[in-house]
Amino acid sequence: MTTMSLGACMSVVTVSLASFPLAGALPTLAQEAASIVKLPHQMEYKAAPGGTGPETVVLFGDPAKPGVFVMRAKFAKGTKVMPSWRPDAWRTAVVLSGTYYYGVGERWDETKLEAYPAGTFFSHPSKHPHFAWAKDGEVIVQFTAMGPTSITRIPQQ
Repeated sequence: MTTMSLGACMSVVTVSLASFPLAGALPTLAQEAASIVKLPHQMEYKAAPGGTGPETVVLFGDPAKPGVFVMRAKFAKGTKVMPSWRPDAWRTAVVLSGTYYYGVGERWDETKLEAYPAGTFFSHPSKHPHFAWAKDGEVIVQFTAMGPTSITRIPQQ
């Protein structure tokens, strides 16, 4: 049995990373990232294109570009998100306020809606057909996902 000191192990790891072709191109958090703080009064929500859908504010990243982004969506009472899906590799959400009614499937079906109260965390995979409703009042949901993102609406008959 061979044993190595912690220092020797670190040297092995360092050599291994240094020999990786892209190692020099990988940014470190200390070099690339800066602290981001956005207080609620600094968040400027923007209306959805065409005036339908939730108002949104991007807090981190850029949903149109590859990489992680964080955004909030504010749904006015009665706002419905008709069946649709997104190409994001992954997407997570936290209901910050209100009750978000969320259903899975390609057709709007109120019997499939589940009530997600404030504090609920959920996720869904890429191209996951879903629909939602701010049935009882205003709802704010924070989404974290891997961009770029877009929305594909599923036609209803």
